Amino acid sequence: MESFNRAKARLVASAPDRPGEQCFAEPASFQPIVNRLRCEGRGDCVEVCPESVFEVRRMEDADFDALPFFARLHSRAHGRKTAYTPNADACAACGLCVVACPEDALTLVRIGPSPAAR
Repeated sequence: MESFNRAKARLVASAPDRPGEQCFAEPASFQPIVNRLRCEGRGDCVEVCPESVFEVRRMEDADFDALPFFARLHSRAHGRKTAYTPNADACAACGLCVVACPEDALTLVRIGPSPAAR
C-alpha cells in the first residue's frame, strides 16, 4: 500500500502554479475532485497528501458503469484502479495532489464560504 512520501511532497510543493491555499485552508473548506475519466490509480496523490485524504483501490461498479465505453476499456487496462477520497473532510487545500497527479485527474473545489465572505 502507498504511504506518504516526504521527499516527493517537497518536490511538488515547489511548483509555482500549485492551486489551493498552501495547506492553510480550514479542513472541509475545499474538496479534492477525482476525474474518473482520467485517473489511472497510480497513487501519486496518496504519496504527497499530508492529510491522508486519498486511497487507491478498485473502482466501484457504479462508477465504472457510469464511464463511457472507451473510458471503461482504459480503466480495465489499468486494473480498474482509481483514487477515492474517504478523508476529504481533512483536506487543507495544499494542492500537492493536483500537481503530483500525472494524469491531471484532480482538482480542488471550494465548498465553504470564501475567506472574503467571512
